[in-house]
Amino acid sequence: MKENNLTEGNILKTLLLFAVPFLIANILQSLYGAVDLFVIGKYCTAESVAAVSTGTQVTQIITSLITGLTLGSTIIIGEYMGRKEYERVKKTIGTTLTIFAGFAVLLTILLLAFERPLLTILGTPAESFELTMQYVAICAMGNIFICGYNAISAILRGYGDSTRPMIFVGIACVINIVLDFLFVGAFSMGVAGTALATVLSQGVSMVIAIIYLKKKDFLFDFRLKSFRPVKSIAKKLACVGIPISFQELMIRISFLYLMTVMNRCGVYAASVVGISSKYDVFAMLTGTSMANALAAITAQNLGAKKPERARKSLWYGLGFALFVSCLFWLWAQVNPQSMIRVFTSDKNVIAAGVPFFRSCSYDYFLVTIVFILNGYLNGCQKTVWTMFSSSAGALLLRIPMVYFFGKYFAEDLGMLGRIAPTVSGIMACYTLAYVLYTGKKIKKSRLS
Repeated sequence: MKENNLTEGNILKTLLLFAVPFLIANILQSLYGAVDLFVIGKYCTAESVAAVSTGTQVTQIITSLITGLTLGSTIIIGEYMGRKEYERVKKTIGTTLTIFAGFAVLLTILLLAFERPLLTILGTPAESFELTMQYVAICAMGNIFICGYNAISAILRGYGDSTRPMIFVGIACVINIVLDFLFVGAFSMGVAGTALATVLSQGVSMVIAIIYLKKKDFLFDFRLKSFRPVKSIAKKLACVGIPISFQELMIRISFLYLMTVMNRCGVYAASVVGISSKYDVFAMLTGTSMANALAAITAQNLGAKKPERARKSLWYGLGFALFVSCLFWLWAQVNPQSMIRVFTSDKNVIAAGVPFFRSCSYDYFLVTIVFILNGYLNGCQKTVWTMFSSSAGALLLRIPMVYFFGKYFAEDLGMLGRIAPTVSGIMACYTLAYVLYTGKKIKKSRLS
């Protein structure tokens, strides 16, 4: 199987060809939760819907931890690919897969042991508590598949291939939809059926990925003797991956806190924030996808000692992502009512949502700037800095502002909507300053 070289050719073309499959894969993954919720809502009770909604929050936290860690593998493999050190690439793959197999087992044990107190902290309704427990337990048993799939995808992206991970997640998405309707609709398995469909679809996708790579003579042979961690590489993976994972966790926690505070502001406020969060995901998908793609491209180019190409990729990626996010911002400014009507025709929700959408939509492009800059810095292995930056934004800015505005401006949704763009604007300023200040040093650095 031939690797894709991200260090040569037209920069914009290389960036888009690598980033677009990232974007499509993320869109497909976003459909997972939407399809699960749609099927449950169609065939089951309100308690079942609440169980899947809450259970999905837990699984999203776990997935964020895993994807953060696996991005470390993408960056390290990208660096070695840029240097054409294929033996190190092979050892990094073996180390990654071995570590994540152990991590999956540990994660499953911890989740099964602490799911009850965790769901209590999240304020799971009593009527749906046991169903949520059932959903989380089944999903926990599939952690080996979640870790395996994400690890393989991260390896391929570091290898320069974002197309095959997109295909594998597409396969998982189709299987998940079919099994959802089969287990929940035909077999009346309810919440358990939805969870089982998710686990099995990811498992099948992982197995298909391994079989495909073995047949294509991939650099790693997937033989038992090759699953051997190398201490120095494991340490490097931890140093790069753990900070990324931690910053993802902090961001998740801060947004969960925002949802908790908005729930206290009444049913209309809660509905508006819930609808807004759906648009947040899609408006920011281009930014997050481009950021992850940029991390791999930057790692390969710095490994190949082409820092200027990495820097140009940053500005091209930022320009493209801003263009897409600004389209959503323009929609929210011109006709926010139409955005809200996609999900509800309730006049009170629409009236409450208009000022919130108009103010919070500035975050579409401000947070995109943060994502892109952090993606570049992650590719430069400045992950400790991005961890502290994101944690400061979550813990020192977003959570205190949510508390303050929620207490004194609870009835002013327009004011509450300004929280996210204000935080992102501040973060964008100091992150951009850091990139510019350390620019010359990053260009000349030789990653070890």
